[in-house]
Amino acid sequence: MSNSRRVQQQPAYILHRRPFRDSSQIIDVITRDFGAVALVARASRGSKSRLAGLLRPFMPLRVSWVAKSDLGTLTGAEANGPPLGLKGDALMSAYYVNELLLYFLHRHDPQPEIFELYSQTIPSLCSDADIASCLRNFELELLSLLGYAVNLGHEAGTGDKIDPAGNYEYRIDQGPVPVARSDGPLVFRGAMLLAIAAREFDDPEVLRSANRLLRAAVTHHLGGKELQSRKVLREIHRGRIAPSQDRKPLDE
Repeated sequence: MSNSRRVQQQPAYILHRRPFRDSSQIIDVITRDFGAVALVARASRGSKSRLAGLLRPFMPLRVSWVAKSDLGTLTGAEANGPPLGLKGDALMSAYYVNELLLYFLHRHDPQPEIFELYSQTIPSLCSDADIASCLRNFELELLSLLGYAVNLGHEAGTGDKIDPAGNYEYRIDQGPVPVARSDGPLVFRGAMLLAIAAREFDDPEVLRSANRLLRAAVTHHLGGKELQSRKVLREIHRGRIAPSQDRKPLDE
């Protein structure tokens, strides 16, 4: 960025923050009209700073900044709605959503559809008891908006419609390929792929299959990187004693 830019009152959410010098911090934010941007929030970590309690993840904000380079300087911030009461699985899942965006989004690339998706997903995690379904919907929509849509309706190569009675191996760079075998990490019945496409996540088997498929797709497009939030969430769930058998899996 060679030209100075001044932006006022832009709807935004903080995805990540890290300390910078003595009392400042760098915040990574997703904005409605400017995509992902990184901003220095000067003197915002001190107890006397009016921004100390405002600059936190999952808080709907309006932010203003000036930028002469890739790293801008925050000039103002105010709440753009009530704080969201995320806790437990919902909170960890929201950090997972943030981490996905941090890795997938390019700086200064406007993605208003993704901002809208995020704005709907985070409150849904707060109010929706079915957190796993919310995450699977988010992953499917995000991959589609990024140009990595998961093909669940047609065979790779031929373009023929998926046969509900057939078996398919899902190859991330191609799509569903007919196979004779019925087992394998990414082998699914055609009916299961169609159920995932229809978002029939009330069925625990469909939800588990969607998790298996989308975890592979996300990992592939991240170049094999394991997200820290997913790792932490998995370890938390493994440490739980006698989980409810009808509990839908967040990350299995």
